[in-house]
Amino acid sequence: MKHLLIAALLAGTCAVALRASAGDAQMPSLTAAEKADGWTLMFDGKSLSGWRGYKKPMPPEGWMAVNGELVRQGPGGDLMTVAAYGDFEMRFEWKVTEKGNSGIIYRVAETEPQPWHTGPEYQVLHNQGHRDGQNPITSAGSNYAVNPPIKDVTKPVGEWNQGRLLARGNHVEHWLNGVKVVEYEIGSADWEARVKASKFGKIPPYGRTRVGHIALQDHGDVVAYRNLKIKAL
Repeated sequence: MKHLLIAALLAGTCAVALRASAGDAQMPSLTAAEKADGWTLMFDGKSLSGWRGYKKPMPPEGWMAVNGELVRQGPGGDLMTVAAYGDFEMRFEWKVTEKGNSGIIYRVAETEPQPWHTGPEYQVLHNQGHRDGQNPITSAGSNYAVNPPIKDVTKPVGEWNQGRLLARGNHVEHWLNGVKVVEYEIGSADWEARVKASKFGKIPPYGRTRVGHIALQDHGDVVAYRNLKIKAL
C-alpha cells in the first residue's frame, strides 16, 4: 500500500508538471548558423531516439518525450546517449519540481556499476528545497561533490534554467544562466586534491575517461530537459 501511495503521489506531481509545460510547448530546432557551425540535436522532442539505459540496449521506463521536453516522470534508471563524446560543447535547458534533484553525467564509461563512478556530474537541483542545496559543493551547477559554483544563479523552481557544458581535453567548464560557475582542469593538483577529499577518492576511474557517454540522472524526482544540443570540438 505504501508503494502504491508513493507512486500515486509521483504520478500526480508529474501530471501537474506536464500540464504546466503543455502551453509552453517548444520543439527543438537548430538555426542555419548552428548547423553550419557543427551543432546537432541530442533530442528530437518527440521520441527517445539516440538514447538508451546504462548498460542497457533500450531507454529505461520512466523517461518520456512530452511537448518537446525530455521528462523523467517515473522510476527506471539513468537515461544515456547512444553516442559517445570526447571534446564537446553541450547546451541545454532544465527545470525541476519542488525539491527536485537530477544531473548530467558526462564522459561516462560502462566499465563500472554506476555512471557516476567514471563521469563527473553537472548538478541539477532545486537549491532552496533540497538538502544538497545547503552546501555549495553539491548545489546546482556544481561539479558534484568536487567543485562548487562561484554563486547561486538558479531560477525559481518550475522555471527553465539555461545550462552549458564545455569539455576540451582536461579543461571543463560549467555554465548556468549565462554565468561560468565552475572551471577545472582534470589532473591538476587542485583537482586531484578535491577528488581525493571527496567520495570519489575511493573510485579510481572517476574523471579519467576521455571519451564517453552523457547520462541524465534518475534521482527519484520529476525533472524536465529541453533544447539539448551538442557540438564536437
